[in-house]
Amino acid sequence: MIADESTAADVAGLTVPGVRNFRDAGGLGALPHGVLYRSGALDGLTPDGAQKLWDLGVRTVIDVRSAPETAARPDALGDSGIRHLHVPVFPEQRWPEEQAELYPLMAEHAGRPAVAAVRALLTAERRAVLVHCASGKDRTGLVVALVQSLLGAAEPEILADFLHSNTALGLTTPGPDAPGHATRPVTAVLLRRALISVRSHHGTLDDHLRAHGARTSELASLRAEFHSPERR
Repeated sequence: MIADESTAADVAGLTVPGVRNFRDAGGLGALPHGVLYRSGALDGLTPDGAQKLWDLGVRTVIDVRSAPETAARPDALGDSGIRHLHVPVFPEQRWPEEQAELYPLMAEHAGRPAVAAVRALLTAERRAVLVHCASGKDRTGLVVALVQSLLGAAEPEILADFLHSNTALGLTTPGPDAPGHATRPVTAVLLRRALISVRSHHGTLDDHLRAHGARTSELASLRAEFHSPERR
């Protein structure tokens, strides 16, 4: 059963000054806490916030926003020493307005940033990775869900983590004419539709990631690193 509601305390846990919707994406399947984080954009990141990321072990940020978004609101990492990788889900700021149409398309485009996350998690230093988009709910939610699934997380727990963004961002059901995706809450149906699209187009998640450049050895190495069996 999916918990569609969660308390603010459930979501809060960790806070990073200047960053919305920040949380640890671990503790699901074989993915441990403290290695994969997720959030909204880092353009408002304060010096204290950058230090907090460093203290949490974050050494790589994967920014999945479009090129126009990153140009307009660049991540404020400064001289923090944290590596910034721009691996957009959509290179340009153009995507379907309807969420029902967006999510299956986004599922296909999320493969490349998911592979980037796999490779960052495989670095010898075993440092943490942060994935973010603008609000940290749609594009980030899907990329993180793919990594969680790869490491054996069950769909109910993936969906529960996905839905935490609604509480973190204070999103409630909008009217039918609500503008833009930023004001719209995420739903379990949307993520399920995206994951079904991955399976229907590629058969397995591994095949989906291989289609976007992952090597079989990389996927096996990540599972071995975190002691996760392959899921069919």
